[in-house]
Amino acid sequence: MRAAYASRAESDYIFSFWTALGWTLLTCGLYGFYVFYQLVRRSRDHNRRRLELLDAATAAAWDRAQADGRADELRPRFESMGLHLGVLRQMTTDFRDPLIWMVLRVVASTIVDVILFVLLDGDLVKHDAAERAAEAELAGIYGALGMQLATPTGAPKQAHNYVGRIIATIVSLGFYFLWWTDDVMVEGNEHFEQNWVWEDSLRAALGG
Repeated sequence: MRAAYASRAESDYIFSFWTALGWTLLTCGLYGFYVFYQLVRRSRDHNRRRLELLDAATAAAWDRAQADGRADELRPRFESMGLHLGVLRQMTTDFRDPLIWMVLRVVASTIVDVILFVLLDGDLVKHDAAERAAEAELAGIYGALGMQLATPTGAPKQAHNYVGRIIATIVSLGFYFLWWTDDVMVEGNEHFEQNWVWEDSLRAALGG
């Protein structure tokens, strides 16, 4: 759990849209491939890290519940946790290798960009829903064991209007795609930052 907490600086890459756009223009588009790579990588690695952290937090709570003689009482909550973690675990098998996606982008950049943005947004919606449910369940478990965790903050992630965004990109001759890129970056950033608040409360509850 400590390793998963400590590695968030590696997995949870924070984008600055204007910095990324500036470097992309200065490098005649080459930096855009790095941006594309990081978008895929951070989505994949963040899901893996959060699964590791939530799984470890569940195991620690189970040990505490057994020590306190409350394992049977809290068993339904732990079984529910297994379902939520199962969603995150299944997502680790999705085709999200950043290097392969970057190669595909070289072959058909615009089409691949749109496909990936739809997939990444869907991933974040699915990941966020499972993660929120897991955090809420763990908050209940830890609360029953006398330790307080933060509750999930912010509104649940809603899916983009993919058809509308694709049409807007075509009608605007590609300029709307810059807005779409900013949304993908910012929504990922905000998701990570919300997670960090919960993780900090978990670390405090367990005494660092």
